[in-house]
Amino acid sequence: MSSIPDPTKEGAGFFNALFDFSFTNFVTPILVRFVYLLATVALVVSWLIFVFVGFAQGAGTGLTALILGPVFLVIYLAVIRMTLEFYLSVVRMSEDIHKRLPQA
Repeated sequence: MSSIPDPTKEGAGFFNALFDFSFTNFVTPILVRFVYLLATVALVVSWLIFVFVGFAQGAGTGLTALILGPVFLVIYLAVIRMTLEFYLSVVRMSEDIHKRLPQA
């Protein structure tokens, strides 16, 4: 059992949280998965484009893109992941603080 709550089962739905102008519901826990998936797909597609363009320019450039591309892909993906985890942790801390404060 995981102690991390499932954001899709908590609180308001995506559109309710998105159009909550009083900011009582957070949309970040719902969006993090989608943004990470979108970033992963965008990085892989851009790497494939670099490989195809590299081979169109020459074998050396194509091989360089084919070999070094995954290294940069993993680095960028790690930075994106850490950034999203930071945003999610800030939102989770805010939710926890909000629950612990006495209600006025």
